[in-house]
Amino acid sequence: MSDCKFACPVCGQHITCDAGSINSQMDCPTCFRKLVVPQAPISGNTPFILTASEVHRRTVPDTRKTVVSTITQPKRSPVIAIFMGSLICIGGILWVANFTCSNNSRRNPQNRGSQMKELKTMGNLTNAQQNLILPSSSTEATNWTLQLDEAIIPATPARGAVNGFGFNLERATIQEGKLDLRQGAKWPPDVGVSIHLLAKRIEDISGKTLIIEQTRTNAPKVILRWKDQLGKGVSREFKSGYVARLEFGQVNGKWLPGKIFMATPDDQQSYVAGTFNAEIRKTSLSKKIP
Repeated sequence: MSDCKFACPVCGQHITCDAGSINSQMDCPTCFRKLVVPQAPISGNTPFILTASEVHRRTVPDTRKTVVSTITQPKRSPVIAIFMGSLICIGGILWVANFTCSNNSRRNPQNRGSQMKELKTMGNLTNAQQNLILPSSSTEATNWTLQLDEAIIPATPARGAVNGFGFNLERATIQEGKLDLRQGAKWPPDVGVSIHLLAKRIEDISGKTLIIEQTRTNAPKVILRWKDQLGKGVSREFKSGYVARLEFGQVNGKWLPGKIFMATPDDQQSYVAGTFNAEIRKTSLSKKIP
């Protein structure tokens, strides 16, 4: 078999190999580049030294270019990708929050939504009434209970909720056995509670404690008071089913101090708890309180 002589295209080293190695790969013994053994001339007596080619420089048709060009996606800016990801995350969080709130509204029929239906729409309410409406989570933290042994009377001015409206005591009066606790400068009050005590004289209740259990049938009448969307006074009476504890102090001039816990069995879980200092009024019950 004849030999094939050629030169390395990088370092010029002359290399000899047998003709059977044509078109195969081999390493240059000097520069160690990987070469392809060239094809020897047919005549076999060329005066020139053949030059091999490096493996990586061989021109090989790239049939993948067309395929790759058809599936290559346009490059996107990292900023746009981050922005789109943030929008997706925020959307997911809002969806979960809305789903949770919807479920809570269905499970809790005493949410403030039911109170708003009673007053028709928020657009019909005065600013003062909107400020009185309790937040939806307030019923979870109220002192409402129909079990007197669980009732708590805080050592702060009476407050609570009446028909879904927040109540904070601003004035207390007692006249001929009727105790009025109210919020608002005029009568009828914005929010209030009236208890018609069975005793008519201050001396009969001074220093005494009145306890009314839920099962009592001859309980004193309790009236819840609030105003509708037109500012007109609205009231609701309870003659049984409610609970109350009234602790009266000693008369101090024209004032009668005391503590109260009262809760009614209405759907809005109305209650009042705290202290009061009632002004003793001598006017007749037939006259309205100014």
